[in-house]
Amino acid sequence: MSSARKTQFLLILGIVFISINLRTSIASVGPLIPFIREDLGISNGLAGFLTTLSLITFALFSLFAPRIGKHLGHGRAIFLGLLILLLGVVIRVLGGVELLFIGTAFTGIGIVIANVLMIPFFKAKIPEKLGLMTAILSTGMSLFAAIASGISVPLALDLGLGWRGSLAFWAVFMLIALVLWIPQLNPRPTAAQRSIFPGKNVWKSRLAWQVTLFMGAQSVMYFTMVTWLPDMLIAKGMSPTDAGLALSYMQLISLIGTFFAPGLLMKLRQQSGVIAWVAVGYFCGFTMLFSLQSPVIFLALTIIGIGSGASLSIAYTLISLRTAEDQTTARLSGMVQSAGYVLAALGPLLFGISLDLIGNWNLLIWFLLLMSVQFLLFGIPAGKDRKI
Repeated sequence: MSSARKTQFLLILGIVFISINLRTSIASVGPLIPFIREDLGISNGLAGFLTTLSLITFALFSLFAPRIGKHLGHGRAIFLGLLILLLGVVIRVLGGVELLFIGTAFTGIGIVIANVLMIPFFKAKIPEKLGLMTAILSTGMSLFAAIASGISVPLALDLGLGWRGSLAFWAVFMLIALVLWIPQLNPRPTAAQRSIFPGKNVWKSRLAWQVTLFMGAQSVMYFTMVTWLPDMLIAKGMSPTDAGLALSYMQLISLIGTFFAPGLLMKLRQQSGVIAWVAVGYFCGFTMLFSLQSPVIFLALTIIGIGSGASLSIAYTLISLRTAEDQTTARLSGMVQSAGYVLAALGPLLFGISLDLIGNWNLLIWFLLLMSVQFLLFGIPAGKDRKI
């Protein structure tokens, strides 16, 4: 293998392992909450705040990640993010409630630094493989989130690791990612280099807000479905086990859209048409959820799942396609993910409050249909061939 091919192979392998680590430390927590709650003697509300805390740190530190990348260089900043993530995973299993929440906050900070900077890193390092790298990143994140959710309890019970060992298990993959990422630790950019392309103020850009609100719509739909879909299916007569399997199926089938969408988008001058078709899929899929027939619900979840996976990849790809300079890409990535996670945190909460007030599960379907309209309204202009 030539030196250039070996360098690229190590880069792609490093990206694969980073993608593994950007969701596992969050997805592994949910199934273990009953064990954490019992061991530490905390309330349901405090246990549920573990996920909320991650989303809060995502939203807050997404704004600082571009500045960190600018001063350290994207490669070094991503390495720092992985190091903070590893530190958080270790801290949260070492003691009581305080260390649990401190460690969780650190994991959120580490994840968001790496997550925000991966896209501008791709654009600067391997622009010719931008679609493939985006596909690998988003697919790895989604796949291992599903795996982490599924094996957390078996690791804790069947292997006897307990909830602490089950959460700490993923530190092995973080260590591997850190080692594989060492070749990307280029020298820090000089002050002169940082000043050549300072980047544009994305917060004053109409196009940036369109991309951001598009990302927000898909985030709200995803996190609201993950939170409430099983309960709605149970209310429609499905058993709790089948409802959980239905959610897992939707997440696994989403990998089709996640992997193939970026390559398709990169071949098109404008992406509005693809976004419109995904929106049509959402409209059809969500409307079919009004049915009580299992085959119809299964078909609905297939359509929604593929659309959901494609939506995440579309949002990530648009961040690259709608910007010209690396620093502008990083700033847009920070803006999009910050606002996206704020909306992601608010969506399930607002629906839960509405459900308490109205008490009709069809409200979930109407809520998701409304988000589909936002997805379309902001996605069409965001998909046009323009630059910030």
